[in-house]
Amino acid sequence: MAHPNDVRGGGAPTAPPGGSPLDNAVWAALDGPHAHLAERYGRAARYRPDLYAFAALADPADPTAWTDLHTLAGPSATVRVKPVDQVPRGWELLGEGEGVQLVGTALRAEPAPEAAPLGTAELPEILDLVARTRPGPFLTRTVELGTYLGIRHHGRLVAMAGERLRLPGWTEISAVCTDPGHRGRGLATRLVRAVAAGIRERGDTPFLHAAADNTPAIRLYESIGFTLRRRTRIVRLRTPGTTVPGPALSVLTRSARRTPIRPASPDVGR
Repeated sequence: MAHPNDVRGGGAPTAPPGGSPLDNAVWAALDGPHAHLAERYGRAARYRPDLYAFAALADPADPTAWTDLHTLAGPSATVRVKPVDQVPRGWELLGEGEGVQLVGTALRAEPAPEAAPLGTAELPEILDLVARTRPGPFLTRTVELGTYLGIRHHGRLVAMAGERLRLPGWTEISAVCTDPGHRGRGLATRLVRAVAAGIRERGDTPFLHAAADNTPAIRLYESIGFTLRRRTRIVRLRTPGTTVPGPALSVLTRSARRTPIRPASPDVGR
């Protein structure tokens, strides 16, 4: 795995001994600003299932954290975790993928006057747009994770962007999507800049994730001021069927039934 660059968020404290909060972003969120949205047991935590379908470990190299995750999720349960290099024996690899993490080091943030806040009242419209555009994981309560903004055309929601993970000094921009009939007008770029403006107002730095093989999107993100920071391995696993898994860590084994996992790839600029 690539070594991350030394990039810090606005207002973020000095990186802890394990590195920057960005190195283990889901845990940093669940152990920090999003702790009230977490289900937690010891050194493992996960978002409530209607918010975001990821779990996290305080230290992915710690067998105790994996034991805690098994207790939290239960036997023969499916979990998604990132970043991961090794898992305990007895855990089945169902799918894997690679994502990239980019930080808005030079992103120009500015309000978009035509953008309106979105919340639970607009959920039917949001889910309809998500179904048309498939921006990545978006569940029935994802909109509660942070600020969401949308742009309408003749009253119909045609583009949106919002916040997902929030960790000390950083906030993730996610669910960036534009209706196919309205791409090419820069709506998503304007929304990204507008969401980033709100993030910066509270002293955080924006970041985002994308699929590692989505080269056109990554180039576009870099062109508007994002910097590629690191690559991340994402896995979907089935927990052991026993009550307590074995503690020894081993290299991830490949399963004939595994399927690829594609991280969210916001369509900025489309």
